[in-house]
Amino acid sequence: MKSYVAIKKLTLGAFAALLFSCGDSQPEKIDRFALVDRNDPKVTEFEELSSLSVGNGNFAVTVDATGLQTFPELYSAGVPLGTQSQWGWHSYPNTQKYTPEETLKNYNFRGWDEPYAVQFNEPGRQQDAANYFRVNPHRLHLGYVGLELINENGETVKADQITGINQELHLWDGVINSRFMIGSDSASVKTAVHPGRDRLAVALNSPLIGKGTMKVNLRFPYPTGGHADDATDWNSPQKHKTEIVSQDEAIVIFKRTLDDTVYYVTVNYQGKASVTEKAPHYFVIAPESDDFQLTCDFTDKNPAEDVNVATETFTASSEYWQAFWKRGGAIDFSKCTDERASELERRIILSQYLMAIQSAGMYPPQETGLTYNSWFGKFHLEMHWWHAVHFALWNRADLLERSMDWYAQAYPIAKSIAERQGFKGARWMKMTDPSGTEAPSKVGSFLIWQQPHFIYMAELIYRNNPSNEVLEKYSFLVNETAEFMASFATYDELEGRYVLKGIIPAQETLRASETINPPFELSYWHYAMSVAQQWRERAGQKRKPQWDELIDKLSPLTYLDGLYLASEDATDTYKDIRFTSDHPAVLGALGILPECKLVRPDYMKNTLNWIWDNWNWGKTWGWDYPMTAMSAARLGEPEKAVGALLMDKRTNTYLVNGHNYQDSRLRVYLPGNGGLLTAAAMMCAGWDGNEVKTPGFPKDGKWNVVWEDLQPMP
Repeated sequence: MKSYVAIKKLTLGAFAALLFSCGDSQPEKIDRFALVDRNDPKVTEFEELSSLSVGNGNFAVTVDATGLQTFPELYSAGVPLGTQSQWGWHSYPNTQKYTPEETLKNYNFRGWDEPYAVQFNEPGRQQDAANYFRVNPHRLHLGYVGLELINENGETVKADQITGINQELHLWDGVINSRFMIGSDSASVKTAVHPGRDRLAVALNSPLIGKGTMKVNLRFPYPTGGHADDATDWNSPQKHKTEIVSQDEAIVIFKRTLDDTVYYVTVNYQGKASVTEKAPHYFVIAPESDDFQLTCDFTDKNPAEDVNVATETFTASSEYWQAFWKRGGAIDFSKCTDERASELERRIILSQYLMAIQSAGMYPPQETGLTYNSWFGKFHLEMHWWHAVHFALWNRADLLERSMDWYAQAYPIAKSIAERQGFKGARWMKMTDPSGTEAPSKVGSFLIWQQPHFIYMAELIYRNNPSNEVLEKYSFLVNETAEFMASFATYDELEGRYVLKGIIPAQETLRASETINPPFELSYWHYAMSVAQQWRERAGQKRKPQWDELIDKLSPLTYLDGLYLASEDATDTYKDIRFTSDHPAVLGALGILPECKLVRPDYMKNTLNWIWDNWNWGKTWGWDYPMTAMSAARLGEPEKAVGALLMDKRTNTYLVNGHNYQDSRLRVYLPGNGGLLTAAAMMCAGWDGNEVKTPGFPKDGKWNVVWEDLQPMP
């Protein structure tokens, strides 16, 4: 150690460097390739929950253990083999000429009639209209690209006749490499999606091709219109049409017509091959050499005959994904000794990949992304936060911004919803589609916690890029969002406070007619209205005094015996299972959101501990665990934060492909993945005002977490 005299002679810069070296040393840069590479998913069998996907946020393809969509029937009840896009939607003909107005029913929560789009219990035209607009439009499965496998006797090869399966998703390049054996012959399949086009690329190599026993097939189903399924109806060939509209030696273009929906599939292939129609909507491409490559472009417009080769897509994929992993945040758990650390790292790496291919598109994503349909393929705006907030915290805010532009498109409808219900501003719908049409719902139409999301996400974008450009782009909708929030809160003259009522909160087991002042929504109103005022000041505008009055007079959270209630009216919160199932949303009031004057941290810690010990965890959802973790972290309970992320519960299961499994209906649940990434970033980088290093992880010597390039939460 240098003496004090020697230290005095050092320059200021050298002295500072010496002090730094004697304290916390600067962490080594994370070896990002090693971090990603050790978490590549590997598959060695046909298993319905282990399918793998490639995609770019606007288009994704999910494949089986052959590397293509060869055996979709084996996966239909698992993680289905989908081909989905942002533009691919279909509606059944509206032969009865239903109108959205027929789905409306009046409710009186505030002294006047408020029409809501709902489902009806009584049979009749209104019920039929509501059912029509829930189902339509629905997202399309654009088609299967699989292997046509036969044996030397001309019989179809079954999955159990395929051996030696060795499949790996190479995350660093965004490529799936699949190898397997049929008899004594080997086969390899390489699969990727172009980062900027709705294009699948495939490279095949096998002596089976030269023998004529391995070919490629394209199969096109009709949609089912199902609530949650693979969107595949093979029993209605007469309801749609598939035709070849152009063909030469290297390109064949298929035109698909389903009622009023038309799209195209353009196949480019390298090497000689023949194309035949085996059955309606079923085509076979037969190559002549053992090496064969092709690309399939899916487009909603008649394409030009643009010749491309698969190697270009593989190169583009590799360049994109390497850049993706090298930029933005990273968390390395390799120095941790806690036995749970490697599993947490695996979940985080795979969730980054899945959210980038499933939830980083031009529209808010559906809860099952671009894998298979849930809620008819529509997206839920209350889930947009869970799908997208992490992008900003991981310094990939551009991926969040992709889906923010849709709000401007949907604004006229959101404005009309507010106006018909007697409110100002824009009321963002719950369940919708690219058109912004409000889907009728007995629950969703009464939710309000999607309303502040736009302000929260716009604020994160501004924090990443505090510029006039961001203010100019989002200020109008921030203001219109806040206008609705201000007009929606009801002033209680007797008690001199603002209340929230006539709502179903995030904890959806509560009823709109009874619920008053749910804690998470109250806190979210306080946060978002405060941020909206800041946006006015940043834009050179004056604060709205009416908004400041609302902020000052919002009701505090209601408690009983030091525990926060599910809502002000729910005095049986800790006795009635209806209040201790579904989302423990009260934790979001100090977890998702920063501390505010409405919340007492000591009461929230009491509430966290009670929920931890007593909640009906079998009736929860994937994002409840990261929400619990974020609350625990803010309350100084890092062991509970880690424990929540890795709690051994069915709805906190993460499959080999990284998907958050919920139940037999929702085998994929991306809000859980997105929530995990948000919580992990917050547990590392902290939040505004936090001074604890890596505050979400225990200081027991087992969690030497190394991280870089993450942003703190508000």
